[in-house]
Amino acid sequence: MARGDGLLNHDLLPSEKGPQDECGVFGVWAPGEDVAKLTYYGLYALQHRGQESAGIATSDGSRINVYKDMGLVSQVFDENTLNSMTGHLAVGHCRYSTTGASHWANAQPTLGPTQTGTVALAHNGNLTNSAQLAEMVEAKQLAEGGKVRGEIAQGNTTDTALVTALLAGSEGQSLEETALELLPKIEGAFCFVFMDENTMYAARDPHGVRPLVLGRLDRGWVVASEQPGLATVGASFIREIEPGELIAIDESGVRSTRFAEATPKGCVFEYVYLARPDASIAGRSVYEARVEMGRQLARENSADADIVIPVPESGTPAAIGYAEESGIPFTHGFVKNAYVGRTFIQPSQTLRQLGIKLKLNALETVLRGKRVVVVDDSIVRGNTQRAVVRMLREAGAAEVHVKISSPPVKWPCFYGIDFATRAELIANGAAVDEIGKSIGADSLAYISEEGMIGSTLQPREKLCTACFTGDYPIALPGDERRGKNLLEKSNQGGCEPGPDAELESSL
Repeated sequence: MARGDGLLNHDLLPSEKGPQDECGVFGVWAPGEDVAKLTYYGLYALQHRGQESAGIATSDGSRINVYKDMGLVSQVFDENTLNSMTGHLAVGHCRYSTTGASHWANAQPTLGPTQTGTVALAHNGNLTNSAQLAEMVEAKQLAEGGKVRGEIAQGNTTDTALVTALLAGSEGQSLEETALELLPKIEGAFCFVFMDENTMYAARDPHGVRPLVLGRLDRGWVVASEQPGLATVGASFIREIEPGELIAIDESGVRSTRFAEATPKGCVFEYVYLARPDASIAGRSVYEARVEMGRQLARENSADADIVIPVPESGTPAAIGYAEESGIPFTHGFVKNAYVGRTFIQPSQTLRQLGIKLKLNALETVLRGKRVVVVDDSIVRGNTQRAVVRMLREAGAAEVHVKISSPPVKWPCFYGIDFATRAELIANGAAVDEIGKSIGADSLAYISEEGMIGSTLQPREKLCTACFTGDYPIALPGDERRGKNLLEKSNQGGCEPGPDAELESSL
């Protein structure tokens, strides 16, 4: 059984690659199944939620082993590694760094000692009271003789490491008792999937900002950030884990405890961009929501054009809806290289000057001489759309009309999306026509806030729209006590990639 100060060195399987970072979470309790491979495929299905690091922890009932590294899920794990990770339960994580910098020490799952064994924790979201949690950890360390333990001692600077340290608990407490005492003290957005040697746990913050679902296998149970993670491993969807709920899964089955009253504030940006199109959130198909956003965008902002094209892949459902509603033919104006993932090899200055396009190329035969409506999900800094418009012009488009299926992003997110600071947001202080000129478009139009919310079929009061409205449903501490200013000066937000990330790295 892993215990004490030597925990990480003792039980962390050696890795020869570099780490990667992001925030999709997955867990499986299934005696008799290959839980490491189930977790691998579950994370593979959640790769869109983070591409910087990946990790899996498994337990055979007496010992927890963790393997984590920088890179995509498929880059971090191979057959031999997965075969060596035996047991009957596992938790996994793929990360995009917002709280804590992108380096190996911050990869998850995090590992720490408890009163009865070991805990491995995976976290999706971002905590707003990290300063308070850090003070609680410091007080605990002082009470125990001042010794720094666990992953904090190894250089982990994430809010997840703070929670892991606090799950150590007090003498005589079980992990479940410790969690039920700690969870009401944690503020912000969180979906935790964690385990000790024998039991898997999952918890969702009282606002349900990020999605978390429960599924059933023939011989076990699965939890995942999104339903595609269940479907990929053959698990049937049972239900969403409720806001303010802690579930525990062991040989006795599933038991549920409520640690806080539910006050739902689901992230509307999950519908716009973050979730996979084949996910469903609060009973609403994400794909259908995005198609309806496109239809509503066409109702609100018509254009005289010859074709409608998406910015792949995130703009495709809304472009389909726009074409359906407007009657303008839908087609593909870009070819996307399906084999380009996150690359650590940067182009030379010469190649950058030539405008190297690793991910997208415009179809000149489709675009030349055409008036084009190009649909995307959002504009954050404007770099992506500027590059897209430039490519369309170079391919011979006669006009370029940009349509966006979300309102202007004017405020940063403190609940798990790696948006820019407010000063970097292109819509901060700029009118729509000014933004259109900045990206080089003939015209620019956004969907209305009402149109976006209506497309989700969710009541406005149950959604978080802070990045569009500045109305933060979870109270924020002062600047000096926010996560971005805590354990290190680098970016300290949560776990979700910003929407410009896909294209800006290569265009």
